[in-house]
Parts: sequence; structure tokens; C-alpha cells
Amino acid sequence: MKTYHVFEYGYLSPSKLDDPRCIAIPKAAFDYLEECCLSQSDQGGADLPFLQYRSLRGNKVIQVKNYVGILSTPQGVQIEVLPKIGKTGNGEEGIFQSRRKLLTMLSALRDFKHLETEAANVATTRLPLFEVFIGQFLNSVNNLVKQGLRSDYVAKQDNLNFQKGKLLVAQQLKHNLTKPHKFCVEYDEYLQNRPENRLLHSALKKVAGYTGSIAHQRLCRELDFAFSDVPLSLNVKRDLAAVRLDRGMNYYQAPLDWAAMILEGITPMSMQGSVNAVSLLFPMEKVFEAYVAKILRRQLKPEYQLQTQASSKALVSHGQRDFFRLMPDLLIRQGNLDRIVLDTKWKLIDSSKSTTSDKYGLSQADFYQMFAYGHKYLNGEGELYLIYPAHDDFNQPIELSFDFSFHDNGETKLTLWVVPFCVAPIAENSRLKLPVNCSLVTNGYLKD
Repeated sequence: MKTYHVFEYGYLSPSKLDDPRCIAIPKAAFDYLEECCLSQSDQGGADLPFLQYRSLRGNKVIQVKNYVGILSTPQGVQIEVLPKIGKTGNGEEGIFQSRRKLLTMLSALRDFKHLETEAANVATTRLPLFEVFIGQFLNSVNNLVKQGLRSDYVAKQDNLNFQKGKLLVAQQLKHNLTKPHKFCVEYDEYLQNRPENRLLHSALKKVAGYTGSIAHQRLCRELDFAFSDVPLSLNVKRDLAAVRLDRGMNYYQAPLDWAAMILEGITPMSMQGSVNAVSLLFPMEKVFEAYVAKILRRQLKPEYQLQTQASSKALVSHGQRDFFRLMPDLLIRQGNLDRIVLDTKWKLIDSSKSTTSDKYGLSQADFYQMFAYGHKYLNGEGELYLIYPAHDDFNQPIELSFDFSFHDNGETKLTLWVVPFCVAPIAENSRLKLPVNCSLVTNGYLKD
């Protein structure tokens, strides 16, 4: 497969355009994506959540949105959509650094908990994302094969020359009335033909048709030989539902998680012809939120707990019912007390644009949202944090706080801090950058 790279909110075009945001892809692949967008509109639906058909300077283009990962087409084209925080890099180096940061953040997702982002081959590789995923899947299957494929008793029915297991009387009378030397029987046979092995074999077959790495192709052939006695899965969903990891089968977990991803894909909406292509797409807001939560949970002192997607408060009450649930991304609690509300925003703001008109690129709607969180979860008194991704134009917290309300004596009552979160290729180096006079620092919420 030929791989093309584009950053979030970039454009895809069937021909080269004089715009650094625009990437030219083969016309057949563009036509396929165009048809997907148009057919969605014809059916009365909104735009695809990850693609939008548009016009750029009189040229038809397709804009990728806030989903990152891999978008494949049946024409043998892979489009790698990378986070916009990599735009500040130059050429191949910017793509490489953006890909590493994305892999680091993806490791916070439940489906990617087995992603080894700090392994030497990931830290130095310049392979496309899908090849990185394939490599880790193949390595996990290779480790499984070394520990041995598990077998299970499989019920079989056959017409044999000898009696074995249970005699099927009805079938015996039907088929062997004139063949006394034959026996219609049902028996159990100890085979490797179990759902877990069928799924792994099917995933191996699938990635063998996608990988362009010689090393991966060679390993695929070697592993396929180990599964020679295992049939392919005829019904992936049924086999996934039938997975049963018995005692001592924990080593199956990682390769099965990878296999499920490869066989089903993670695509926010079905696309025409998607059975012929694997797409792994992730909403960047959720990826960023999950990663910030993972890192912050590690950094909090034991007496504090981090709750994600709290929903105990509502904006208004109407009769006996609550309307409009308020769900901050992150909530720091101490016992039953809500202490600090934090919300992540996957937007690029600019700390140099501090004028009244620019307002750093901050959104008024986000401030209204935080104001509601502060009054409902903190009773109008405490600290709120808006967390944005760090980049060249925003790598230090905004020095002054944003103050919503005050005590009678003039002291700040409800305060909002705008801070950057540094996503580093190595998770241990990722962190919130905080002002020295905020309560997360002064009141000792974080470990030293």
C-alpha cells in the first residue's frame, strides 16, 4: 500500500495544488472517498464525522477533520492522519515526531493498552502507523506461539468404520441400515480449532495482504505455518463473543485485542467498500482527554482521586427532573469532596495573542461551560483548569488567572487557569505545565 500523510483539518485532492495543507492522492482513491461523502449526503445524513467534501480555490477537495489514525481505501491507498501538534515540525521529521506523540497518546486508550510505545523499534521506526500496529500484533502472536497454541475439545459427527463416542441412533438407522460395518457417531476431539485461534489466524491472513514490510511479510509466513491446523473464522462477531480465556491463557489477551482491532477496525462510521480496507480512526478530543487523565492520575498524591466524565450535577432542575447534565472531563476529589475541575480542549491557542480582540484564541463558550462547572461542582468557590496541548506558540501557562467572582473583601472566589499539556514521545516526560501560584502546586496535590 502507498501511504500519504496529512495533518488534522488538511485537504486531500486528486491533483497537486499550491497549498501546504493539501495532499495529492491517486484519483481512484479520491473518487472513492468523494462517493462515500456524497452518498452519505444523498441518504439525508450529515457529513461523515471524519471527512467533509469541500471546494478550495475552485478545486474540489476532501477535508479530513479531527479524527486521527489510518484511513484505507480498496484501491490500495493508506492515508495517515496525524495530530496537528506536529505541524510545527519540518517535513519528514515533523511527521515522525507527530506519529510518535500520537502513538504515546493512543496507549492511554483501552483498546491500545498493549501498545509498547517505548520499545526501541517503535522509538526509532519511521514506518507508517499501520506497520507499527502490524509489527506489535505479529510480535505478540510470535510470543504466543512460543508458549504454545491451546487446544480444546471439539464435538464432531462422522460416519466411521468403527464405533467411537456416542452412537447416533436416528442417523444410524437412516444411513447405515444396510451397512452394518459403519457407525454414525458423535465424539469429542482435542483440536486447536477454537475461536481464539481462528481469530488470530484470520487476522494474520488479513495483515499479510496489507503489510509492505519485508520483515513483517516473512514473520507472517512463519506464523501462518504454526496455524496450519486452524481454520479461518467464518463469523468474526460470533467468534469474538465466544472467546473464553481459561486458566493460564493470559498470554492470549494482547494478541486477541490486536486481532479484534484488525478484523473489525475502529472506524466511526461504515464506509462503502470498507470490507476491503482496514481503517483505524480515533476522535482526537477523546484521545487527548484519555492521555491527560492517565498522566495526571499517576502524578496525584494518594489521598486524591481523579474521576473522569463526572455527571452528578445538572445545569437546571425542572419539576422533579434534572435537565442538561454537566460532565467535566476531569474532577479531582478528596473523599466525597470535589476539589478541582479540569477540562481538556484539543485546540491550538497562542499565548502571544493577548489582545482584547484575540483573547489568545480562547472560546467564550468554553468559559461559560467552566463557569457552570465551577458553580455546580465547587459551589462557586475554587479553581478550574482549561488544558490545551502544548506547542511552539503555547508552551507555558498563561501567567494571570481568569477570575469569575470575588469575596466581599476583594479576594478571588472562583478562578480559571489556562495551562498547556506537554505530550512527549516518552510518557514519563509528559506533564502539565502549571503556574507557580495555582493551588495544584501551592496546596500539594501533586507528587514531588
